[in-house]
Amino acid sequence: MAQRFLQLAEVSEILNISSAQAYALVRSGELPAIKIGGRGQWRVEATELEGYIQRMYAETKSFVQAHPFGGGADD
Repeated sequence: MAQRFLQLAEVSEILNISSAQAYALVRSGELPAIKIGGRGQWRVEATELEGYIQRMYAETKSFVQAHPFGGGADD
């Protein structure tokens, strides 16, 4: 059975980013997460991480379309 919730360390490994960057994504609300336990440890639902990844693909596609490579005035 696949894990439902991931620790921030796992999120940072999956996205190949630092733990501080994963924490910043969660604290900013860009990556939805929950805080659990007496020490308030963050957990990210696997489906939320996948949704975030898909949103980043869509944003990147829009950016690339709006800023085509080699489309400068020197062409």
